Amino acid sequence: MSVTLDLSRAAAPSAAASALVNLTGLTREGLREALIAADICPPEKARMRAAQVWRWIHHYGVTDFALMSDVAKETRAKLAEAFTLARPEIVERQVSRDGTRKWLIRTAPGIEIETVFIPDVGRAGALCVSSQVGCTLNCTFCHTGTQKLVRNLTAAEIVAQVQVARDDLGEWPSPKEDRRLSNIVFMGMGEPLYNLDHVADAIDIISDGEGIAISRRRITVSTSGVVPMIPELGERTGTMLAISLHATNDPLRDVLVPLNRKYPLDQLMAAIRAYPGLGNARRVTFEYVMLKGVNDSPDEARALVKLIQGIPAKVNLIPFNPWPGTDYKCSDWKTIEAFAAILNRAGYASPIRTPRGRDILAACGQLKSESEKIRASALRKAGQDAA
Repeated sequence: MSVTLDLSRAAAPSAAASALVNLTGLTREGLREALIAADICPPEKARMRAAQVWRWIHHYGVTDFALMSDVAKETRAKLAEAFTLARPEIVERQVSRDGTRKWLIRTAPGIEIETVFIPDVGRAGALCVSSQVGCTLNCTFCHTGTQKLVRNLTAAEIVAQVQVARDDLGEWPSPKEDRRLSNIVFMGMGEPLYNLDHVADAIDIISDGEGIAISRRRITVSTSGVVPMIPELGERTGTMLAISLHATNDPLRDVLVPLNRKYPLDQLMAAIRAYPGLGNARRVTFEYVMLKGVNDSPDEARALVKLIQGIPAKVNLIPFNPWPGTDYKCSDWKTIEAFAAILNRAGYASPIRTPRGRDILAACGQLKSESEKIRASALRKAGQDAA
């Protein structure tokens, strides 16, 4: 089956609409306060009105206040004057041979992010969301990390990624059973703990039982090791924790994950052990990209067992996804299997992550940069053909 590429564009929000506050990014309390401030309703009725609006936005997925049938017409008109529910522009939508979907989303002029839906992950399917435009971490094996940080995403821009995916999957109103989008992973562009306020608000919105209703136990936040923020992440969100590890000693991790120079492994492991609620039901996931001749030896596997000893954990082994210009290569499959066997014998689940969406550059570490290059190349070609 060939790759499906849909270059159709959603209508961009008008300038007037983009100037309005988008209610999709407000927490319940924030929504209540916004309704009072805009004189939509008096304070004594704000909680009830906010609950109505909340359900229409996050359970039914409406983008038009006129569809809120249990809200008075006059109130709907006032809501439309003061606020917006507009979705961001979908610049590009791609579907991989393996069913992986990727959207390039423009949330504001010059602000583009990529979001990836991976079927058959978690209970049903996982959405990999971004928390920043670009990244500051410069992990040497990661193509995404070659982009400079533009800015943090707002809670509305994070929630919008979930909404876009559910629009495309046809999952409104919010299903309780047989949903395809069952898990959220903050493993897209950026370091979530450098944007914790907006990430935490987005998680509050996504996990609310009267809205999108994805359990916090099915939301995973991945960090490269921003040590001071790890306990706060657990206290504020109650989500699952993933650590982008990739090395078992400081000299190598200093190269692969430069953030390690600021927060070395002894500090990182202490913060992980102190993560609130850690236990067999809430294991830490260690992400370990397999780089040929770099971190894939049996000795490294044994060192990894020693490093995480006593921590309720599993290890995701990630075959390296190549990108133009990198000097790294993916470990041989037999080497990855031997590495996994050592972890398994030590009692740690160590699934080898099947690369998904490589043909549309949606695999781990490949987000956005190549989409921009491909689109630029296509535009150049179109110009040459026209000439």
